[in-house]
Amino acid sequence: MSDDSKGRPPHFLCTKNAIVLSQFLISLYFCRQLSSIPDDMRYYEVKCALQPFSDDAADVLSAMLAEIGFESFSQTEDCLLAYVQQSAWSEEAMRQTVQDFPLPDVSISYVCSEAPDEDWNQVWEEEGFQPVVVGEEVVVHDVKHTDVPRAKYDILITPRMAFGTGSHQTTRLILSTLAHLDLEGKHVIDAGTGTGILAIMAIKCGAASVFAYDIDEWSVENTRDNLLLNHVPTMGQGARSKGQENRNQSRDGSRDSILLPLAPCSLPPSPRVEVAIGDSSVLEGQAKADLLIANINRNILLADLPRFASAVKKGGRMILSGFYLSDVPVLVEASARHGFSLLRTESDEDWAMLLFEADALGRRDV
Repeated sequence: MSDDSKGRPPHFLCTKNAIVLSQFLISLYFCRQLSSIPDDMRYYEVKCALQPFSDDAADVLSAMLAEIGFESFSQTEDCLLAYVQQSAWSEEAMRQTVQDFPLPDVSISYVCSEAPDEDWNQVWEEEGFQPVVVGEEVVVHDVKHTDVPRAKYDILITPRMAFGTGSHQTTRLILSTLAHLDLEGKHVIDAGTGTGILAIMAIKCGAASVFAYDIDEWSVENTRDNLLLNHVPTMGQGARSKGQENRNQSRDGSRDSILLPLAPCSLPPSPRVEVAIGDSSVLEGQAKADLLIANINRNILLADLPRFASAVKKGGRMILSGFYLSDVPVLVEASARHGFSLLRTESDEDWAMLLFEADALGRRDV
């Protein structure tokens, strides 16, 4: 969730912020820049009426819908609007999700319709997203805005389908934590990278290498592009990715019609970054990390903890976020079973972040 996440997901928790919908529109804008939207990239809009409506209920439903393929969300006064690729839509899965909704006093009805095929180019020009400032250390912004405050860590992104503009509470919590960790020369894993914000931040904080992955191909491509915007070529790439090449051409093939500016550069020498598509199974065979970051959701974190434990060095750190304060006890208990000791808990509104140390008490069994 990376905002991230999404990719991703995970890129689904920011239902309180209209930016999530604008990310969805931005992604379609990029499709339009290349060609008309292909049939397999068309979307359904599912309007979910919750009675009684609350932000908490909408957040829970968003998390559940993300697990069955939904990618972006927005709220009206009494409804949650959810967007899913037509190829991923399942009426049966939707009905089961509504049936399994855990808040007994909330009833849900929904209507599915084809998402309108609008002028997303105009939407992108008008919307973008406002710069996100985290404390006095970090600013995350897009290429549209020029009124960006100065900060020690300046991150430039173009969010596409992936979740993550840095606006969500969990992303802000992690960014603030990374700003105060010693990552000089360290190897970092960014699980569920989304737009790549946290991978970029790790490099800017001095990390020598980052391995980032996401299950969403859109997130992987977006992360690679955002790394390049921040002067970080990924392994196997030169100064510009294929996707970046495409977005620097107009429809008639002319160059530099929408050439994107670069973020201020202050990076360690020759950082190594690899971005992979897949789930946590891609960690097998990878170098063990000094720090693993996972901003996903509770269920995925619980399922992936065994692989996370195998992927972190003895004495290394792990940051988990993407869940509520009420989820903290179960995640702390599960992490302890895999040899992680809790160092710190941070929160922002109802959202939480946990910082762990691996094998701090010598009880690691991996």
